[in-house]
Amino acid sequence: MKTLIQLAFGLIGIGLLTGCGNEVDHTEIRKSGFVFCGQSNLKTFNPQLIDSGITADALSPQIYDTLLTLDPTTHQPIASIAQDWQVNKSGTEYIFNLRTDVAFQNTAWFTPTRNLNAQDVVFSFRRIIDPTHPYHLVGGGSYPWFTGIDLANLLTDVVALSDHQVKFILSRPNFAFLSNLATSHAVILSAEYGHQLAQQDSKEKLDLYPVGSGPFALEEYQINDLVRLRRHEHYWRGPVKMEQVVFDISQRGTGTLAKLLRNECDVLSSPISSQIPVIEKHPSMVLTATPAMNVAFIAINTSHQALQDVRVRQALNLAINRQNILDSVYYGTGTLAYTLLPPSSWAYQKDSVKIRFDRNYALALLREAGYESGLTLSMWVPSEPSAYNPSPRKTAELIQANLADIGIQLNLLYEERFERVLPDETAADLILTGWVADTGDPDNFLRPLLSCNSELAGINVAMWCNSDFDFLLDLALETEKNRYRLNLYRQAQNILNEEFPVIPLAHGVQFRAHDKSLVGFKSSPFNSQPFDSVERTY
Repeated sequence: MKTLIQLAFGLIGIGLLTGCGNEVDHTEIRKSGFVFCGQSNLKTFNPQLIDSGITADALSPQIYDTLLTLDPTTHQPIASIAQDWQVNKSGTEYIFNLRTDVAFQNTAWFTPTRNLNAQDVVFSFRRIIDPTHPYHLVGGGSYPWFTGIDLANLLTDVVALSDHQVKFILSRPNFAFLSNLATSHAVILSAEYGHQLAQQDSKEKLDLYPVGSGPFALEEYQINDLVRLRRHEHYWRGPVKMEQVVFDISQRGTGTLAKLLRNECDVLSSPISSQIPVIEKHPSMVLTATPAMNVAFIAINTSHQALQDVRVRQALNLAINRQNILDSVYYGTGTLAYTLLPPSSWAYQKDSVKIRFDRNYALALLREAGYESGLTLSMWVPSEPSAYNPSPRKTAELIQANLADIGIQLNLLYEERFERVLPDETAADLILTGWVADTGDPDNFLRPLLSCNSELAGINVAMWCNSDFDFLLDLALETEKNRYRLNLYRQAQNILNEEFPVIPLAHGVQFRAHDKSLVGFKSSPFNSQPFDSVERTY
């Protein structure tokens, strides 16, 4: 997951797709597909409704298509179901020409009568931005990722000009707009399916029984157990190699590495760093490493009294020995974070003055703030490893020891306890979390995590809002000249390293392990790619 937002999120009626929780028959699956392990906590099948998790990171590229995709090397948007586009001189109108051969999936709950067209694009985006849209409030009416990028205020309208031409009208220029359309959240739903459900008074099924135009369609879902996808026979990019893909989302039995080694899984997403040597030595496994656009950080709940004092936040930053975390948790596979942006970002700015380990200075700042006699804080800690934090528990214990060394008692609240005792994230003083970017634009790190709009959306768990910071981000999107944008993003990073609403820790590497009989995986620094070209060679 990227952030804490979705801890309490749930959908009524999602059990309609469930089975009885049978064990995955891996031997049978291997005859026509493969098993993917490494992620759980499925909340919904519609990535519009969430900001993170297995749906956005892995399932969305299999079930749905987007207008554009991101080139894995250049990080620039490229054609997908929109085969080309034009932009007006002011940068406020985008016209997309759609492919004519994109078929929706035929499922047990819907049989399409036409291919994807402009009405589907209009339906998908108006649902998000238009409060009067018949589906806007379905599923809770919350679109956190889109709220984080301020889409409702940016996107004025979406208009079908013809069956296969659609126009997006913006309230202001935004040079991250195309990249945002290429993310796994900006999926195209079937308007025909939506209209059918509305007539049946079953609108909630749009997100529970998904219909997309991607390479695989949903066939079976067993809560906390598995998601089974089957091949989309009329996928527009051509025949898909595998008949089925099963996502093992269970927590039963031993861990994911054991499942991989026992051939219960064919693919392991984001193995933790300590598992890497075992995987590398295994004769039937292939390990790949992709430079990832991610960051692990501590979000500071700035609504809490002691943490409203910037000196206390600065002291916390100086007290943390990042190199020790890197050595003990990442095993040499990560890099120190001097800012939220990773080194591969074109706006990266290394600040080794503000971001450093300095126990004595930390003590002096606490003394100056009136907390030399000590302070007690709490920190929420997730249970699942991720690409940006291979071992949250170990990271938290190292931070706990660092803070104890400057007289701060840090109580660790692990995910299970946090959900039961403290359902409101604002009850924790610190939150150990992270972010995996959806695009290569710096805005995709800074705006969703720390803008005032993201605070309203619940993504900005630091509860921090700074109008100067937001102003810089807005200016940076209104110019296409990178030298101006670079200067603005550096100013924004300077504000963060003065105010410290978050404490950057490290950047991880995206690992994937898979059985060597499988070939054809695509790599990206952002999330899982479509599995349409994956096949088994023996």
